[in-house]
Amino acid sequence: MLLVVGTIRLPLDRLAEARGVMRRMIEASRAEPDCLDYSYAEDVVEAGLIRVVETWRSRAGLEQHFASPHLAEWRATWPQLGITDRQLVRYEITDPVAM
Repeated sequence: MLLVVGTIRLPLDRLAEARGVMRRMIEASRAEPDCLDYSYAEDVVEAGLIRVVETWRSRAGLEQHFASPHLAEWRATWPQLGITDRQLVRYEITDPVAM
């Protein structure tokens, strides 16, 4: 299992516009066969900071996600939405433990 966590930033005046685009990205990603979870969340304290959490069944599934049309469409919107400072880290989970 793979866990991808991180953040992206966008200007507050673009947040409303970004919500619809992010929703389409999330819904399409969640529909992928190897996607176990995919979410974006606005940080409560830091305005314009979006927290990203993704869980994937396999590396192959994540690679298919990278090649998906909805990811290409999402990335194409970044300049118009003013998205900057994208920081994502991938972790391989070999022994998940519920807490």
